[in-house]
Amino acid sequence: MRKSILLALCLTALWGSVQAQNKKAANAIFAKILFVDYGNPNSIDNLDITNGIEIGYIRNINRWLNFSLPAKVGLANVVDDANNNRIFTSLDGILQFQVARTEDTRIIPYLMGGGGIVWEKDLGTNFQVPVGAGINFRVGGRSFLNVQGEYRLSQEENRNNIQLGLGLVHYLGKMDADGDGIADVLDLCPNEVGPASTGGCPDQDLDGVADMEDKCPSRPGKKRFSGCPDTDDDKVADPDDECPETPGLAKFNGCPDTDKDGIPDKDDACPDEKGDASAKGCPDGDGDGIVDSKDNCPDEAGLAEFNGCPFGDRDGDKVPDDKDLCPDVPGKMDGCPDTDGDGLHDGVDSCPKQAGPEANKGCPELKEAEKEVLNFAMRAVQFETGKAALKEESSGVLDQIVEIMNRYPGYKLRISGHTDNVGEEQSNQVLSEERAKACYQYLSAKGISPKRISFQGFGESRPVADNKLPAGRRMNRRVEFDLYIE
Repeated sequence: MRKSILLALCLTALWGSVQAQNKKAANAIFAKILFVDYGNPNSIDNLDITNGIEIGYIRNINRWLNFSLPAKVGLANVVDDANNNRIFTSLDGILQFQVARTEDTRIIPYLMGGGGIVWEKDLGTNFQVPVGAGINFRVGGRSFLNVQGEYRLSQEENRNNIQLGLGLVHYLGKMDADGDGIADVLDLCPNEVGPASTGGCPDQDLDGVADMEDKCPSRPGKKRFSGCPDTDDDKVADPDDECPETPGLAKFNGCPDTDKDGIPDKDDACPDEKGDASAKGCPDGDGDGIVDSKDNCPDEAGLAEFNGCPFGDRDGDKVPDDKDLCPDVPGKMDGCPDTDGDGLHDGVDSCPKQAGPEANKGCPELKEAEKEVLNFAMRAVQFETGKAALKEESSGVLDQIVEIMNRYPGYKLRISGHTDNVGEEQSNQVLSEERAKACYQYLSAKGISPKRISFQGFGESRPVADNKLPAGRRMNRRVEFDLYIE
């Protein structure tokens, strides 16, 4: 009697906890046919399997847990019953630990365990602990076919038993695990809050397309475009529209073709004028792939290397263009003229407008006085101590270098910065580069093309005198200017 009272109190406490934790839990009822075996669990031969029935109530706590109250009545075929027809009844409290359900779940396995009071004719009551497993097979929206097996451990000798049950489980109320007002059996996303318009699934942009199906979940769109917008209303969704702000055609991924030449405007170099694909949408009368506006021979197919004209002698100097070093200027020396008359034609003359010897690549040689200016500049260009700022007295010799470069336009100038070994090597390297750059900037500001000047710093790596002596350090602090011909 005390065990019955204790079980009742436990079940009542558990029931109160379930109610407190899940006010929205679903209710279910079930009924089963039982197959009861007292022989094998107790190692007793010649005891037939008997039958019984089971009815009960299930309370769904959450996706993983149910609480069940099964009541059973049946025949117990036990060793001390000569007639083998002893009736038993029982009431259990069971927890079912099930695999989490989703909207598509059809088979739900679970493990079970609990405790119960069993009354048996002649024996009275005994406490049993059932453990086992079962499977629910969905056969309808709220109905399941149930198969369950349990092993029941009894406090009484020879009363351990195995029970197999087969029956139906039916949920009565609406189960709404996510609390969005849509019953789980109708909710396509039972564990995520969502509106009824999307079957209970989240729809953050409220466009009527559930996020799991929405290719643009954060931007309102149309169902026909899987939830994506069509900003320019050209029936091509923005993610697939290469021109989302401008109405276009589906065959061009949403881009327009203003001149209707079959080439979308984004790829058409002449979007307002019909053209050919070979010329990127521009007119090409001779079909040579060169647009008419850039074709020197628009009515005759030619080659791009000849500006659209056929292979030939464009400059009329009787030297074929493939052999003419100056195909656009007539000449008799490899197809080139010798403008300065120094014996080297313009195609190989580094100074085509100034006569010079072949040994100097056709450029005039520097005079001794001009070479001396360059050598003097190495010593004359001065900077603020430890800095790259030019002193005012340096401008005179730098201006002379400007004059020399203006007289010899075919020459280029290489500026090299150097320092002594006083201080850190890295700092000297940076200082030498900055001083060479200062000279470069001065000459550029005076109108010398930057393309004709280059500069580089060598730090303390190339001394010309002994750094141990003050005079040697002065000589090593220098900027060299070297005119050369490419």
